[in-house]
Amino acid sequence: MDRLKQIESFVAVSTKGSLTAAALAEGVAPAVIGRRIDALEERLGVKLLVRTTRRITLTHEGSAFLEDCQRLLADLANAEASVTAGGVKASGHLRITAPAGFGRRHVAPLVPAFLAQHPEVSLSLNLSDRVVDIVNEGFDCAIRVGDLPDSSLVSLRLADNRRLCVAAPDYLARAGTPASPADLTKHQCLTLSSDASQTRGWAFLVDGQVTHLRPGGRLDCSDGQVLHRWCVQGLGIAWRSTWEVEGDIAAGRLVSLLQDYAAPPNGIYAVFPQRRHLPLRVRLWIDFVKHSFGDPGYWAGAA
Repeated sequence: MDRLKQIESFVAVSTKGSLTAAALAEGVAPAVIGRRIDALEERLGVKLLVRTTRRITLTHEGSAFLEDCQRLLADLANAEASVTAGGVKASGHLRITAPAGFGRRHVAPLVPAFLAQHPEVSLSLNLSDRVVDIVNEGFDCAIRVGDLPDSSLVSLRLADNRRLCVAAPDYLARAGTPASPADLTKHQCLTLSSDASQTRGWAFLVDGQVTHLRPGGRLDCSDGQVLHRWCVQGLGIAWRSTWEVEGDIAAGRLVSLLQDYAAPPNGIYAVFPQRRHLPLRVRLWIDFVKHSFGDPGYWAGAA
């Protein structure tokens, strides 16, 4: 029980940003939360949080541990729900949001099967490439792809997501093939416009370090699917996710570039508000998506 309390307190402090806020949520004194964090760090032998008078930040080890702890607590809540809910059926309205391209291809197709399993649930699916404020806009869950911004939301990793530089064979025949990320400055690169959600640029592994570049070109667009089509048409080089371009690569419509510089994969996540008791319909939706994406055969079939 002490271990579980330590983990719960660590997650609360990490997501809420302060001992005081975590203590208020749990109804205990901040000193109690502090002692739990101290005991957890001592037991693990690593520093998880850097605490100053102004703010609390996660160490590298703390960030990795937080993701595992959130998954552990979510699994525990789901296990308890499966027992205590008994024969209770999920019901009510579920509001989900996802990126437009990924949502069309990998979220929308899951909806009919989920509703067939839960006939008393209704569902609204919002597809948008902007980062939706799920709390203020009233969404139960968001499916997000890529690096997550710091927030008080809970995230659960559903699958890996890898991005590739790709181009059509006819573009490469005209413009040549880049040998390194630095060569992208000599090419027409198809990029997301500044009002889209991708803000850090294209990621590459250079000399053992992840480096972000912002290549340029004559074309940009806020819609990733349009960039994908332009790329297939031979208008330039694009940086796209494997779930989007693997089929084109297999068919020879696109060629994967700079594979020796590919950055480590980021993630596909379910993101939802910090709640002690998630509605059953939300828990079941997250479990359904996690089970679907966790099946290796799913991605092979999707490609």
